[in-house]
Amino acid sequence: MTKNYSIAKSRRLRSTPYTSRIEKQGVSSYTIYNHMLLPASFGSLEESYSHLKEHVQVWDVAAERQVEISGKDSSKLVQLMTCRDLSKSKIGRCYYCPIIDDNAGLVNDPVVLKLDENRWWISIADSDVILFAKGLAIGNKYDVKIFEPNVDIMAVQGPKSFKLMEKIFGKKILDMKFFGFDYFDFEGSKHLIARSGWSKQGGFEIYVENTESGLKLYDEMFKVGKEFNVKPGCPNLIERIESALLSYGNDMDNNDNPLECGFEKYVNLESNINFLGKDRLIKIQKNGISRKLMGLKIESNQINMTKSLEVKNEKGEIIGELRSACYSPHFKKVIGIAMINKPYWNASQAISVQINEKTIKGMVCDLPFI
Repeated sequence: MTKNYSIAKSRRLRSTPYTSRIEKQGVSSYTIYNHMLLPASFGSLEESYSHLKEHVQVWDVAAERQVEISGKDSSKLVQLMTCRDLSKSKIGRCYYCPIIDDNAGLVNDPVVLKLDENRWWISIADSDVILFAKGLAIGNKYDVKIFEPNVDIMAVQGPKSFKLMEKIFGKKILDMKFFGFDYFDFEGSKHLIARSGWSKQGGFEIYVENTESGLKLYDEMFKVGKEFNVKPGCPNLIERIESALLSYGNDMDNNDNPLECGFEKYVNLESNINFLGKDRLIKIQKNGISRKLMGLKIESNQINMTKSLEVKNEKGEIIGELRSACYSPHFKKVIGIAMINKPYWNASQAISVQINEKTIKGMVCDLPFI
């Protein structure tokens, strides 16, 4: 049985404006994300998973921090950081943008919001993008301002999120397209709201800049949402693995490139845009990748991962590593995301993994699982 340990809070591990709320609501574990507390569970993962797929949840995801880049050279800097072509990007849109270094290694996989022609928010995964951005700006003598704005995201996720948001913000919010954003009023305060979120169940992210208004809105969600069976929640491990929503630091890191991680459509090598690592990525594409992220289905009903596990073929040769996994109620077995070497990444390739000192069989499959 795994023993749980508490996290010692400090200024270095920042709480969020919603921490007092979620602790009263029964948060049962935290993880650390961008040097902040991120709720990891509210009781049973499986019960929360089922609820998320049927109803609506409000998440404290304030740990999803923003790096604001503004100024005359802001577009140059943002483009230098990502292999996705942003030359035709539009104000009011979100863009999934792998950030890479000079060796084409992933630094982060954020969502980039274009607020204005010379003002951007980079909504980051778990790594210090602000330091990377400042280093590039200094080295290139760019005329930019880079800082972390006081923005604390609250997510509303699940199939009934649309009804809940309509009740609070009106029908206009339903007109928003996926990965679009706009400003909506709540009791006299404007909130940037994006049609986005870290689940495949549908929903919104509210970029709260006015903390007092944000807390009132948080409380209003639960007051108004009773008829929709609203509950507090957080990114759910089971749902995110089934949906193949990749997690930086878990499924991929700076040792992986975007082509290995299945981000081909966000890699624009034919364009004349300038970005870090472009020459390296062109070589990788020409030579072909030697490994890639794939799914695994494993004949087990439990797994608890704190590190990568070796993946072997029928001969006992190591052919990759399992990076994230969970028991899936849908498949009634363990599923996981693994980096698999060529030529073993073909679906239905037989594999084995050591779980609790037992050799468990499985097979390679395509992503996403669902």
